[in-house]
Order: sequence, then structure tokens, then C-alpha cells
Amino acid sequence: MNTGNVKNIVTIIIVAILSSAITLFGYNTISKNSMQRISNSSATIEQSGYADSFDQDKNVRLASLTTQQGYPDFTEAASKSVNGVVHVKVKSISQQQYMNPFDFFFGFGERNMQPREQIGFGSGVIISKDGYIITNNHVVEGATEVTVSLNDNREITAKVIGTDPQTDIALIKIEGNDFPYLTFGNSDALQVGEWVLAVGNPFNLTSTVTAGIVSAKNRGNIVGGSLGIQSFIQVDAAVNRGNSGGALVNTRGELVGINTAIFSQSGDFNGLAFAVPISIAGKVAADLKQYGAVQRAVLGIQVPNIEAVRQQNPAKATELSQIVGVVVDDFADRSAAKAAGMEKGDIIKAINNVQIKNFAGLQDQLSRYRPGDKVKVTVDRKGKEHSYTVELKNDAGNTEIQRSSDSMNLLGATFNDIPNNRKQQLGIGSGVEVASVDNNGLFRKEGINKGFIIMRVNNTPVNSESDIAKIVSSVSGSRQDKVILIAGFYPNGRTQYIAIDLSQGAK
Repeated sequence: MNTGNVKNIVTIIIVAILSSAITLFGYNTISKNSMQRISNSSATIEQSGYADSFDQDKNVRLASLTTQQGYPDFTEAASKSVNGVVHVKVKSISQQQYMNPFDFFFGFGERNMQPREQIGFGSGVIISKDGYIITNNHVVEGATEVTVSLNDNREITAKVIGTDPQTDIALIKIEGNDFPYLTFGNSDALQVGEWVLAVGNPFNLTSTVTAGIVSAKNRGNIVGGSLGIQSFIQVDAAVNRGNSGGALVNTRGELVGINTAIFSQSGDFNGLAFAVPISIAGKVAADLKQYGAVQRAVLGIQVPNIEAVRQQNPAKATELSQIVGVVVDDFADRSAAKAAGMEKGDIIKAINNVQIKNFAGLQDQLSRYRPGDKVKVTVDRKGKEHSYTVELKNDAGNTEIQRSSDSMNLLGATFNDIPNNRKQQLGIGSGVEVASVDNNGLFRKEGINKGFIIMRVNNTPVNSESDIAKIVSSVSGSRQDKVILIAGFYPNGRTQYIAIDLSQGAK
């Protein structure tokens, strides 16, 4: 064999090896990308359950599209999304204080509250063909009338089904059939750096689409203490006033979050926007539809307040802030975690094998479950791993389902709407009359009797029993003080302010 033939054979062998390697690399890359696409396009078991609550079609999915140049193509996702996102117009009544000038100079009489109508705007996302819509609690809070404008310019009056101040999520409904809607995606599968679209109505401009990337996940402590659950998706898509309640969608047109807040000193977009993951918002919406109140599951643990620790022991606070996981500092009086065998000092590392890095991540995972669900909690105890099966409970320390009607029953009263002509005679802009009172209810206990006119509850005007029920349900589901403040009067009497503690129940 001459030298030329040897060179040819060697060359052929080298080319064959390189071709095989390239083929194998390409196959692995394609397989990995395919598996990633499959993972990203399929919702979790929990999210699929929430989608079932609204009879969503599981076959309605868009492929993740790219242009011929390889850039992401948002046109199909945007086209689908704008039809499922609505403009929400809200009327509410504010109470403006005024004083008669003669009262001011001569020192008699009392201040009165002048009702004044206010109009606000926001966004909402249709999530079912029969007209259920997710929006923000702060968009519809205190609403006396809610109107929804569709992308085809139809205007329909909406009913508030329920609200949840802890997550800033509300569920409203319009009557009709075959509305365009967005299907739930998998917010867990979102990756930092992934493209997303924000769809809403900034500055009262309808059907606006902006694009950005996921900047971070599980962001907490964004809105101060006003929200009980904070585990946000952070994005850099332009979100402004009016976008609240709008959709955050992936490039397949799936709903992965509800736009809720921006970080801004001016009130306009500064590059930081936050959305409630659909893993949380979808569960809240499903609970509000089914029960009228959110079913909140807790472990029954207390965690260290790092800022409080920092004031006493800066070194200890630094140590705590570097821990990956959540430290169990103490237990509630009736603790599901303690009953399962967990101890003080345990560091929670995972819930159902999902890694927990911080308290926001723990809130995110627990918000997916209801009282009575059992979860596997993995902890680090002095360097050794332990696992416990914990049956989650509600704030009351049991596994019972809590419905919105339960708290209303505690009040022990029935109510009558007040006609507009009588409101005018009474000189009020809002009001509900107490029609009857039970002997064992909280109203009787606090001295509220038949004939009392309730103008406001927690400074929100009320005009029907359902208005009162929404406020009572929200307070009952809160982890803060479960107290309502009632402002009202007996005809020809002075205005009274009466606080009722719902946590004590009736005697």
C-alpha cells in the first residue's frame, strides 16, 4: 500500500469519526431541547387541576415560534393573548369629609361624609369560555359597579365572584358563551432569561403588548406588608398603571402570571415589574369559584425575623440570611409540622421534592395545597436529612373547608337593600339595613340590632348583603387581625363605629 492510499484511508476514518460525533452531539442537543419544550409546555398536575375548574381545552396550545432568522416570533402568541385580555372599568364610592361652615365658626354639629363617585381602570384575563376573569384585588376593591370591555369593543357588566387580598387576586364573571380565553401554562417551568409578553391596558390604552425576559423568580418583600403571600415573577417587560390584572404569557401564548406591581418612584415603569405566578393565581381563582373563599394550608411554623435579629445580633442575622432553606424558629399553638415530628432548628429544604431556597419559595409551594392535603417535607437537622409526611391544616388548626358563608353566619344577621329614594331621605350615598339579628350572633353581642343602617365596612361602602359578604370573606381569609370596622347609625341617631372580631366567633 503506497503512502497516498494510507493518507486517503486515514482521512476517510477521521471524517467518519467527526461525522459520528457531530451527529451524536446534534441528536443529544435536539433531544434535550425537545424534552425542554415538552416540559415547558405541559402544566403541573396542580395547575392542570385548576384549569379543569374552568373547563379549559387542554389541546389549545401554540407552538413556540421563531422567524427564519432564528429570532423569537411573538406574533401568534400576541394575537391570541389580546383577545383574551380585557379592559376593566370600576366605579366606587369614596367618602369625602366636609363640615358646614356655621358648624366650624359656632362649634356645634358634627362632621359629615359626602359620598363621591370614583372611576378606576385596570385589566383582566378571561380564563374560561363562559366568562370567568382573573384580575387584581386592588383593581376591583370597593367596587359598586364593574364593566368589562372586550377586544371587539363589547362592554359587559361583570359580577365580583370573590377576592383575596393576600395574593391580590380577584375573580369576576361576565355572562355569555364562547369567549376567547387563555389557557394556564406552567409557571414553574419558566427560566430566568426566557422571553415573556405582558398584555394589558396601560394608561387606559386597550390591547397593548410589551415583551421582556424573566429577570428573577420567587421574589419576596416587594410590596411591603400589604400582601400576605409574596412569590413574584420579576420581568423587565414594560408594565405601567392600568396593566394591573393583565396577562403575563410565554411565547406559546399560555398564561403564566397575572401582572400585579411595578417598582417605581414615579409611579411609571422603571424596568422592574412583578407578576403573581399562575401556580398561585390559578389555585386562588379555583377556590373562589368553588368555595367563595381561599382554602389556605399552613405548616404551623414560625420563622426568624431577620431584620429583628439584625438589631440584636448582626452576626447571627448574617448567618441566617446565608442559609439555603427556611429555619423553623418555633411552632404555632396547633402545628401540623410539630405533630409530624419536626423540631425547632430544622431547616426546610424541600416540599414534595421541590427545593426550597427561601421563605417566598416556601409560600409558593404551600399556596398550591388545601387543608387536609399531605405533603412530604424534607429537612436538614444538624447536617442529617430527615423527611416527614405532614397533613396540612388551616389557620384554625383543622382540615375543614371554609366557605364564605361561614363567616357571615357568625354575624347572625340578615340584611335588606335600601332603595335610592330612602338613601336620599337619609342623606347617605351607600347603605344596607339590618333586617333581623340572632340572639347568639356577633351583631347581638356587639349591640347591633334590627334597623341599624350600615354605611361602610372597613371603610368600604356597602349597598347589599353580598358587598358585606365579600369584605367579611376577605378578612376571614387573612392572616392578619380578623376584625371588621362597621360605620353606621340608627335613623335619627349619631354615626357609630363598631369593631367586630371574627376570630372569636359567636357565644
